[in-house]
Amino acid sequence: MKTQKFVSLKKLSTILKTKLKDKKIVFTNGCFDILHVGHVHYLTQAKAKGDVLIIGLNSDQSVKKLKGKNRPLNCEQDRAKVLAALTCVDFIVVFNDSTPYRLIQTIKPNVLIKGGDWSKDKIVGRDIVLACGGKVLTIPIVKNRSTSNIIKKIFKTC
Repeated sequence: MKTQKFVSLKKLSTILKTKLKDKKIVFTNGCFDILHVGHVHYLTQAKAKGDVLIIGLNSDQSVKKLKGKNRPLNCEQDRAKVLAALTCVDFIVVFNDSTPYRLIQTIKPNVLIKGGDWSKDKIVGRDIVLACGGKVLTIPIVKNRSTSNIIKKIFKTC
């Protein structure tokens, strides 16, 4: 099945109800501003937990609220295109809210995943997934690999 990876929530909802109703759906979210080895490791491990990996991508507006006025460094369309190039990623949905709660309510994934720097009880949407009989998991982060560290390193060399 060849599909476009960058979709609206409405289109994704239709795809989930028709073509993917018997698949194990994995959901994660983030800014993914400068894609690095930590992200690739994380997303590959997330995909291994199910059949379909959906990423909730923070919009530019959402990233600014979370990370500050100088972020994101890459616009949401560019971030989505880079993520879409990864074979482990099946769908990307951009969201404007500060959390992906409404996305999770609509998607109702079987598995909700965040990085190991998150406490499971603090993961947004945990209540929805557990109420539907799903799992909430964390994946250990790759040490010393983050967008913030990359930005600091760039400014040290300038």
